[in-house]
Amino acid sequence: MLDYIEPVFRPPSEANSFILQVTNGCSWNRCAFCEMYTAPQKKFSAKKQALIAQDIENSALQFPNTRRIFLADGDAMVLSTRRLLAILALIRKRFPNIQRVSSYCLPRNVKAKSVSELQDLRDAGLSLVYVGAESGDDELLKIIDKGETFFSTVESIQKLHSADIKTSVMVLNGLGGKEFSAQHALNSARLVNETQPHYLATLVVSFPLGEERFVKHFASGFEMLDQQGLFHEMEVFLENTKLNQSIFRSDHASNYLVLKGVLGKDKQRLLEKLRMAQKNPNNINLREEWQRGL
Repeated sequence: MLDYIEPVFRPPSEANSFILQVTNGCSWNRCAFCEMYTAPQKKFSAKKQALIAQDIENSALQFPNTRRIFLADGDAMVLSTRRLLAILALIRKRFPNIQRVSSYCLPRNVKAKSVSELQDLRDAGLSLVYVGAESGDDELLKIIDKGETFFSTVESIQKLHSADIKTSVMVLNGLGGKEFSAQHALNSARLVNETQPHYLATLVVSFPLGEERFVKHFASGFEMLDQQGLFHEMEVFLENTKLNQSIFRSDHASNYLVLKGVLGKDKQRLLEKLRMAQKNPNNINLREEWQRGL
């Protein structure tokens, strides 16, 4: 039995991974759009090393052939390099078939680590991190209290790449509503062009607990993009990307339209699909509202 503090979140691509909770909640936890760690029991804390070791031991007995492990919760990289290296060493020891260890990663936590430390983590098995960039637009990032800027995110992603750690970068479609849609799309494209992430994902901003907490951050009000507005914003974003070989996925349950490909070789095909969704939405396979979710 694992000692989870629920709820526990993981990226869609980690569906078949063993989730090892090394922290609880998120050390920042101020982003206006995020409701993942707002429950009282999700107040941030680092899990005791002895409990992590016990979880690894127990899981190794039950699932000895585990190949992928995701370090939860919101930012395992906030832990010291020393602690992370000890966790990775235990994983290597107890899971001989391990192929990939990954985690969420806040840009500020990369800033706190040297390239040498990041290389040590890569050598110890941490090969992929998920960076929630959300947007490349500084005005919007300030409004939503992300605590990051275009530069701080770019710098952190490039630093990870210099240590040979792969990145999966996420952008939130619709994050700025109608007012900030154009600059959100353009500057987010500029951010991914600067960083050339190995993986790129887009989700639609969603509020399962209601919009009130988010909307109050916008002085002039927030007008949610409708389906066609989301498609147009995505078209502007993709049109302005100049990516070489980023695996692109816009298939999260929050999206109306599933898009998959490699940017840039599939860029025109994806743009054509987006334009078809705007021109003839009834002639393309879109998710119904009941099929969508966070």
